[in-house]
Amino acid sequence: MPGNGPDSATILENANATSRLETSTLGYDYALVDLTTDVLPFVSQDVDPTASTFGISSDIIPEIRLGVGDIIQLTVFESQAGGLFIPSEAGVRPGNFVELPPQEIGRNGKITVPYAGELVAANQTPETLEGNIERRLEELAIEPQVTVTILERNFARASVIGSVEDPGKYVVRTGGDRILDFISTAGGITTEDHSTFVSLTRAGTAVTIPYETLTGNPRENVYVAPGDTINVTAEAKKFYIFGASGVGEYDFNEDEVDLRTGLSLASGLNDGLADPSFVLVYRSENLTSLNAMGLDTTGLDVVDPEAVPTIYRADFRKPDSFFMASNFQIRDGDMVYVTNARSVELGKFFNVIRTVTGNASGIDSEVSSLN
Repeated sequence: MPGNGPDSATILENANATSRLETSTLGYDYALVDLTTDVLPFVSQDVDPTASTFGISSDIIPEIRLGVGDIIQLTVFESQAGGLFIPSEAGVRPGNFVELPPQEIGRNGKITVPYAGELVAANQTPETLEGNIERRLEELAIEPQVTVTILERNFARASVIGSVEDPGKYVVRTGGDRILDFISTAGGITTEDHSTFVSLTRAGTAVTIPYETLTGNPRENVYVAPGDTINVTAEAKKFYIFGASGVGEYDFNEDEVDLRTGLSLASGLNDGLADPSFVLVYRSENLTSLNAMGLDTTGLDVVDPEAVPTIYRADFRKPDSFFMASNFQIRDGDMVYVTNARSVELGKFFNVIRTVTGNASGIDSEVSSLN
């Protein structure tokens, strides 16, 4: 007979070494649970890998300090002409000040000021740096006063990365910018709100919260500090449907999807194929939940108490089953399997018999015609 390769019998017969399984299962111990109102309160939900808060006060504006790469300009004032910086000749220049050329804070964190030498500028506030320079010049200039003007901030920046329109580094303004300000500056998120998470990394510690928590709770919209990294990610949850409702992979289009909604995405149960009394949901359940449901789990060979192979059975022949289905939440990674009705299997058998007998009758007819 035609074929694309060796059949199963040939493969089994010619194997030199096998690991054939003669039992009905593949070696997994699993629990079977009928869905009822007594069970529903103990069915576990998706474990949220995120925190509910950044743990930072939303009222504190981080202090903006000078840092490596910032470009600043110094202006030195003296109380009268004839000092260190102001010429004594009248009319030579207006005012009693001098603007020094702009300079960048070097990798060593220092700047150089005429007659004052090198000074540490990194990690200083402009006001602190002004005072340090004045003390260096007080014996040389006439009552010197110094102002520091920041021409370009290159150190006080924070990064926005991930699922945003325009990821990059952005300046943190002295007046303060909040996380949503930075995400907006980066063009906004490119994913659905319900599947988006925001991670804030500060001083080597990262905390992730749902984007909807950030937008819904003003206390979480904290001020950004220089050096922060804001990472916007999307974690789309999926579930799978097989069997008499068709085959498909489905995304969660909202925070939660119940069994009724999940089946409707697959166009429901096929009237001509499905056994409504055996709609199965395969998932890994935690042992604590199973025990709370009243199951005797002593016979289970539990490898991981947080991931016990479990099959939930929903009986849609029950008149109140649709109420139950609306209260059973599908979890990320669940597989929903709708079994075929037994009559369908019987129908398949008769189709095979009909095909065989029909072919045999055709052969008899051909043989008769040849005789």
